[in-house]
Amino acid sequence: MKNKINQNKLYRALCLSAACVFTTPMVYAQDDSVEELGKVQVTGSRIRQSQIEGIEPTQTLTREDIDRSGLTSVGDILQQLTQSGSALNTRFNSSGNFGFPANGGGIGAGSTQIDMRHLDPGRVLVLVDGLRWVAGSSGSGVSNAVDLNTIPVGIIERIDILKDGASSIYGADAIAGVVNIITKKSMQGVEARVYLGAFDEGDGETGSIDLTFGNQTDKMNMLFNVGYTDQQEVSAADRFLSQFPVPFTGVTRGSSGTPQGRFLLNDINGTEIDCTLNAGVIGPINYDPTSPCNGDDYNTWDNGDRFNFAPYNYYVTPSERSNIFGQVTVELTDNITWFVKGVYNNRKSTNQAAPEPIFIGPFAEAGAIADNIVIDASNPYNPFGVNVFEDGFGFIGRRPLEAGPRVFNQNVDTTYFSTGLEGSFNAADRSWFWDVSGVYGKNQASQRKTGALNIARIATALGPVDVCNNTPGCVPLNIFGGQGDGSGTITPEMLNYISFVQSDNSEQELTDFSANISGDLFELPAGPLSVAVGYEYRRKSGFFQPDAIVVAGESNGVPASPTSGEFSVDEFYAEFLIPVLADQPFAELLDFSLAFRSSDYSTSGSDTTGKFGFKYMPNSNLMFRGSFAEGLRAPSIGELFGTQARFDAQLNDPCNFGGPGLPGCAGVPSDYEQLNPQISTLTGGNPNLSPEEAETLTLGFVYSPSWADDRSWSSSLDFEVTYYDIEIDGAIQAVDAQFILDSCAANAASPLCSNFSRDSFGNIENFSNQLTNIGSIETSGVDFNVNWTSPQFDWGYLQASWNNSFVNEFTEDGRDLDGIEASDSGIPDWNSNLYTTVNYRDWKVTWGTRHINGLTETCAGFLIGQGLCSDEAAGTNNLGGTTYHDLQVIFPEWNSIQFEAGVNNITDKRPPTCFSCSLNGYDPSNYDGEGQFGYVRATIKF
Repeated sequence: MKNKINQNKLYRALCLSAACVFTTPMVYAQDDSVEELGKVQVTGSRIRQSQIEGIEPTQTLTREDIDRSGLTSVGDILQQLTQSGSALNTRFNSSGNFGFPANGGGIGAGSTQIDMRHLDPGRVLVLVDGLRWVAGSSGSGVSNAVDLNTIPVGIIERIDILKDGASSIYGADAIAGVVNIITKKSMQGVEARVYLGAFDEGDGETGSIDLTFGNQTDKMNMLFNVGYTDQQEVSAADRFLSQFPVPFTGVTRGSSGTPQGRFLLNDINGTEIDCTLNAGVIGPINYDPTSPCNGDDYNTWDNGDRFNFAPYNYYVTPSERSNIFGQVTVELTDNITWFVKGVYNNRKSTNQAAPEPIFIGPFAEAGAIADNIVIDASNPYNPFGVNVFEDGFGFIGRRPLEAGPRVFNQNVDTTYFSTGLEGSFNAADRSWFWDVSGVYGKNQASQRKTGALNIARIATALGPVDVCNNTPGCVPLNIFGGQGDGSGTITPEMLNYISFVQSDNSEQELTDFSANISGDLFELPAGPLSVAVGYEYRRKSGFFQPDAIVVAGESNGVPASPTSGEFSVDEFYAEFLIPVLADQPFAELLDFSLAFRSSDYSTSGSDTTGKFGFKYMPNSNLMFRGSFAEGLRAPSIGELFGTQARFDAQLNDPCNFGGPGLPGCAGVPSDYEQLNPQISTLTGGNPNLSPEEAETLTLGFVYSPSWADDRSWSSSLDFEVTYYDIEIDGAIQAVDAQFILDSCAANAASPLCSNFSRDSFGNIENFSNQLTNIGSIETSGVDFNVNWTSPQFDWGYLQASWNNSFVNEFTEDGRDLDGIEASDSGIPDWNSNLYTTVNYRDWKVTWGTRHINGLTETCAGFLIGQGLCSDEAAGTNNLGGTTYHDLQVIFPEWNSIQFEAGVNNITDKRPPTCFSCSLNGYDPSNYDGEGQFGYVRATIKF
C-alpha cells in the first residue's frame, strides 16, 4: 500500500507541473490509494491519458501565481519567468522614430510579447485553450508574434508553459516552446476584482476592474467577463538613468538636430563652417563671412551643443484596455458537448518622442528628398548668401520645438471567436475522444502620429521664394532662427504648411479549423497503445498601409511602403504513446512516444516534422524523461512580403575619427566624425526565404523523495531538472547591424562590407540589412526547480518554490552571445526566482526574490577614458548581477471580501546602467525600471 501512496503522490506532483486537464473525476479510496485514474489532457500532447503518461517539461502559472506578480499585463507576467528572453513590454517606448525592423512585423508599439530561450517571440506558439490566437497589430507592420495585451488577464484560469519543441504536435512556430492560456470555464455567482497601484514617485498609476459572472445548470455552463485596465505613463525625465541619451555623459551623445540648429556647409566664400546659433538671438540673423562663427550670431559647434531628447521619452508607456468575454458550454447529449467562446478587446496606447528633427543636405542620410534639398539664396531667412548644398557638401539639423513632441497613438481592436463540438464514444470496448473546432480572429490597428512633418513641403518652403509664393498655402520656412526669446522662430503659419497628422493602419486575420480523435488501439503487456490523429487547416492574412504622404516618400519621418499577403497550410498529424514496461523490478514504468506532422504551405511547399520521447520510472519516486523534436517555422507574411523600409539603429561607427589601427577604416578620413548616434539601415522582407528548421533535445528527471514526506521539516519535496539543446538552421533574421560594422572595420575583406558604402567624406550610406536565412542559432542550458512544503503546524505552514534557468551557450551564426548585452537584448547565463510563502492561520505572506546574473556589453569608443566602463582595457562594461525583492500580503477574508497588498522591488533596486541600450539607460527586457511599485487588490464575491 505504501508503494501505491508514493506513486499517487508522484502522479499528483507531475500532473501539477504538467498542467493536467481532468476530463473525468479522480476518485480516491479512504486509504488514499488510487481507485480509478481519470483521463487527462496535458499541454504538449493530443492524447488523453492517465496522469503520469504524456508528461512534458511544463510549468504552470496558477491564478494565485498570476495575482502574486502584482502586474496587469499577461506579457509582463510571463516575462518574469526564468526562461523568458527579450521581448516587447510596457517599458519599451518603441515609438516609431527608430523606424521598422527587418522582420516586417512593425514596431509593436504598445504591445507585450513572450520570448522563450532568447529565440524571438515569433518562435513561441501562443494558444488559448489549446487553439491558436491571432497575431498582433500595432498599425506599423504585419507581425508574426502574438500581442499578449489582446488577451485579458481577468479571463485567465492558469497558464501552461511547455518548455519543449512541439511542431509535430501543434504545427509551425512551436520551436522555443508553447504558451497555452487556459480560460475560466464556469462559476456560480458574481465576482468583482478591483486593483490600484502606483510607483513610489507618485506616477505610473495603474487601475483595473473586472467583473465575472456565471451560471451552472445540469446541462449548461455560462461565464461572462468584462474588464478595464488603465496604466498611466512614467516620463523618462523623472528617472535618474533616463534623463540623458547615455547615462553620465550629459548631452554629448545627444542629437545634432538641435533647437538652435547645426549648420555644416560651405558659405559664400567657400569657407567650411560647422556652427550653431547663439542662444537668445532674434532675427534678422547676423552672419559674418569674414569671421564666421566668431563675433557674429553663431559659435563653433561642439558636443556640448547637442540636444537632449531623452526627457521627451516615456519610461513606462500608457495603456488603456477594455474587454468583453463570454463562454457557453452545452451538453447536447451524454457524450457530446458544444462550446462557443467570444472575446472583444480594445487597447489604446501611446508612445512619445522628441519633436521631429529636420535633417537636410547631402550628409543627412534622411531620404531622397531631404538629402537633395538646396536652400535657395532667395529664402528670406537664409543668412549665408548662397544656394546652400548646391556644392554637394554638408547638412543642417534643426529641431522644431515649436511643433511639439511626436506622439504616437495606437487604437487596436481584437475580435476572437471559436466554437466546436467535443465528445466520446466506445468502440471495441475502448473509449475514444474526438473534437472539431473552428477559430476566427482579427486584429485591426490604427496609429495616429501628431508632430509629423512633410519633407516635400519643407523643400518647397526652403526653395526659391517666388516658387513658394506661387504655391497655395506655402510660407517661406525659417530653420535658421533658433528659439529666439524661447517661443521659437518657426511660426504657426509655417507649421500649418509643413505639418500633417500621419495615419497608419494594419490588420491581421486568422482562420483555423481542426479535427482530432484519440483513443486506445489495443492492449500491450504494459498497457494500451494509444493514438491521436488529426487535421488542421489554417489561413493567415495581413496588411500594413502607411499614410499616403509616407507612401509617396514625402514624410520627413521614417519612410515605409505598403505590405500585404496571405498564406494557408494543410496539416495532418499522428501521435502514439507506446507503453513498454510497467510494475517491473527497477521499471515501474517505461513509455515511448512518437509524433509526426506533415505540413503543406501555399508559400513554401511541404515539410514533415517528427518527435520521439520517453519516460522511465525506476521506482515510484523518480522519473526520467527525454525527447528529440524536429521544428519548423515557415516565413511569416511580414518576412516574405514586407516592403523596403528604414530602421535608424543606435550604432557606433568604429571608423569614427578614422578608426585608428582598424584595417577596414584605412580609407576613412582621419577627421571624419559620426554626425548622429543613429545610422539608417534599409530593411525589408525577402520573398526568397526558406522555412527555418530546428532540432530540440531535452533530457531530465523529476524526483519526489518519500524520505522527505511527513518529516518534522517537510511535508513534501520535489526536484525537477531539464537539460535542453536547440539548434535552428537557416534562421530567418537580419544580421546584427553593429556586428556588420565591427566586422568590416576589423577585416576590410569581410563579405559583410558589401552591406554598405561610404561617401568621400567617410559617411555611411546605402546600408542594406534585409532578412535572410542566416547560418544557425544554437543554445543549450539547464532548468532546475525545487518545490517544498512544510508540515502543518498549529499556526499554519510554509511553502517555497525555487525556479532556475542556466544558459550554457548561445551562438548566433558563430558568435557567442551568452552573457552579452546587445541592443536591449541581453542573455544572462542565470535567472532565478524564489518565492517563499508563510500561511499563518488566515493570512498569507509571500516574499519573492528575482535574480538576473551579470551581463557584459561592449563599450563604445567615446566612453573610453571617462571612467565609466568597468574594464576599459578590454573595452567592456559589466552589468552586475541584480536581485529584486517583492512582498505580498493576503488578508483574511472579511464579509466575502478578500484584500491583497504588495510592493514590487521593495528594496528600490536600480537596474544596472547600460550604455549600449537604445533608450532610458537600461535593458527593459531583463530588468525592472527604477522605483518601488505598490498595489492593492480587492476581490468581492456575491
